[in-house]
Amino acid sequence: MLANITHQGQSFKVDLSKPIDISLPLKAGLDNPTAWYVPEVKMEAVVMDDWVGEVKQGGSVNFFNISFNPHGHGTHTECVGHISENKESVNDCITSYFFNAQLISIEPTKQDDDRVITKTQIQNLIENNIEAIVIRTLPNGEDKKTMAYSNTNPTYLEKETAQLLRDLGVKHLLIDLPSVDKEQDYGILAAHHAFWDYPQNTRIDCSITELIYVPSKIEDGRYLLNLSFAPFHNDASPSRPTLYALL
Repeated sequence: MLANITHQGQSFKVDLSKPIDISLPLKAGLDNPTAWYVPEVKMEAVVMDDWVGEVKQGGSVNFFNISFNPHGHGTHTECVGHISENKESVNDCITSYFFNAQLISIEPTKQDDDRVITKTQIQNLIENNIEAIVIRTLPNGEDKKTMAYSNTNPTYLEKETAQLLRDLGVKHLLIDLPSVDKEQDYGILAAHHAFWDYPQNTRIDCSITELIYVPSKIEDGRYLLNLSFAPFHNDASPSRPTLYALL
């Protein structure tokens, strides 16, 4: 279905019948990306006396409890409540869901034992008037879909990179990493603080989405982003960001 969209004073056409899902689905067990030392996702049938919430066990319906951590299991969107004393809810902070986005691919820069995304790399790729930036790191192996990131010192953003995105007016940052910050940084979370400008001039309506996956066949460029997430009253929620190519 073709649609003519007017957004932020710009008009463009998209095919809504061809969504590009850049989220990773949450599954029971270890078939998920994991980070921050969390255990596996559990999806277990409710059992009450002689009744079981699973059809294959004789129940009338499937009725499961699910145990997971939004930050440690799969694609999730977080707000400034992730680092603030107030623990703002992402469901309250993010109330618009369509954005002018750019997808870029970056091979991280080696710095001693770290791999980082630098300010210069972003400056060389980002276009003007971008509301959301989607960063695909290279190489882009499918092992990202089930990667166990704990204790691996994954790639992260320099503080100056996050500051640049903030200064350019980017409100939504999406990345295929478990965090925009270094795994072991003594709780500083410099990139989180810089992007949200917390606590100086907090950007309450801005978000960071982590652990996305952008298939290699998807070309860099401009897209319409639909940033959808479950309405949890929490600092973060499982999310399903979707791109639509501009025609």
